[in-house]
Amino acid sequence: MSPRPRDRILGNLEAIYREAYERAKAAGDQTRMADVDAAYQREQLLLEVLLDIRDALAVPPAAAEGSASRAAAPPPDPVAALETIRRITKLR
Repeated sequence: MSPRPRDRILGNLEAIYREAYERAKAAGDQTRMADVDAAYQREQLLLEVLLDIRDALAVPPAAAEGSASRAAAPPPDPVAALETIRRITKLR
């Protein structure tokens, strides 16, 4: 099973927050509108980081096809995967 496309995931996030924002707007609740907007931006950033990690750890389709033709492909290297995550999440 292939992972969901990035655009679809981000679109779903936007739809959820847009609905909440429109409800707050209809109620005239400026504070809630600002809270929803800030929460959306925060969640979008976190989700994009997670998607970047997913993409960095994913096996490219060409590599997957090539390994399928080999009798015994070596297992993924967990240490390399952890190093990739560390590099991606290092914010300092």
